[in-house]
Amino acid sequence: MTNISQQIEAILYLKGQPMTIEAIAHVAECDRDLIEDGLVDLIADYAYRDSALEIVEGNDGFALRLKSNFSNLVQKIIPADLGKGALRTLAAIALHNPISQPELIQIRGSSAYLQIQELVDQGFIQKHRDGRSYHLEVTSKFHQYFEIDDLSKLV
Repeated sequence: MTNISQQIEAILYLKGQPMTIEAIAHVAECDRDLIEDGLVDLIADYAYRDSALEIVEGNDGFALRLKSNFSNLVQKIIPADLGKGALRTLAAIALHNPISQPELIQIRGSSAYLQIQELVDQGFIQKHRDGRSYHLEVTSKFHQYFEIDDLSKLV
């Protein structure tokens, strides 16, 4: 594997979500052609070594992912213990991503305050101060756990 392939692998691993060739080139500070060549080498390398990981290309770009036949391990190692209410709150946040906390409370009711904290604690959402309140958005853990790259496809 070439140095650029290793850089691409590190970039995709750290980003944790799909990236376009242009975005990878920007981070790696090199041209698009070099990134394309590096991706070809990296994809071939993963296929050759029969790894649990793979490089996949989707509508949003390339991503480093655990192969789907290992999803049972994800459930065992990283279980999401979310109740129905928390899942509904998470769905509302994902569908409006980002959403202000007052808007979410209006949609889900005051019980959402506890669910918001639970979702923050489990790493599925982030809270950012927005004046006297917060705005909420899903994290890369949400994207990885639910295997959803593009939230606009849900609407």
